[in-house]
Amino acid sequence: MVEIKLIKGNCLDEMVNIKSSSIDLVLTDPPYNIANFMKNRDTNLVKMRNNFFGDAGWDELSFEEWRDSMDLFFKETNRMVKEGGAIVIFMSLIRMETILKLAEKNGLYYKTTGIWHKKNPMPRNMNLQFINSVEGWMYFINKKKTGTFNNQGNAIHDFIESSATPSSEKKYGGHPTQKPEKVFAWFIELLSKPGDLVLDPFMGSGTAAVVSKKIGRNFIGIELRDEYFKMVQKRILDKDAERNYSLIVVDKDNSDAK
Repeated sequence: MVEIKLIKGNCLDEMVNIKSSSIDLVLTDPPYNIANFMKNRDTNLVKMRNNFFGDAGWDELSFEEWRDSMDLFFKETNRMVKEGGAIVIFMSLIRMETILKLAEKNGLYYKTTGIWHKKNPMPRNMNLQFINSVEGWMYFINKKKTGTFNNQGNAIHDFIESSATPSSEKKYGGHPTQKPEKVFAWFIELLSKPGDLVLDPFMGSGTAAVVSKKIGRNFIGIELRDEYFKMVQKRILDKDAERNYSLIVVDKDNSDAK
């Protein structure tokens, strides 16, 4: 039986309560700190996307505020993750240098940078410029130079291709930056073992939670926004993702949560 624990709150407040050296893999997709940058550009992005992340209200920190919050995130990550545990963080390409410096400052060993290639991206401004079809990710190991890597003797390249998140994974609602289950499953299967504990401090729509449940990993997820927190619970309880599991919901604003 796997345990899925969902915590409603700010990750920087809640991560301090997670036991030191208890996490095997952090897989997360935090705010990229590009909302204001994108909104100030002369682009038709907002018109083409009703759920534009720049208007969602969770990616509007100044660069300095965002940098300081990510510094605290990596400090807690270093404390929570086991020696040799892995950290994969999705990030905009223009913020990767900052992420690298902060991660190394806080004791994480940089392994590689890769991309997720979306095979069916939104073709905005296609007659004016290159279509934005990739998102970056960075891979670190905590306190060591190597960790779990289940490649089964096969060469694993530093990119993964898939379609954008299908509608079948959004039947309980969508998230502006939701990743497909296929993408998160690729990392979880490669970088953790059955029964390991996976953490997503910026849980969003809960893809890491759903995948962890399906493939037999324990999971802790933290999400601040109520609409997404409720969405994750619905996805976990969906019979299509059935497995022998226990669900713990920690919601200080809801006395019915268990």
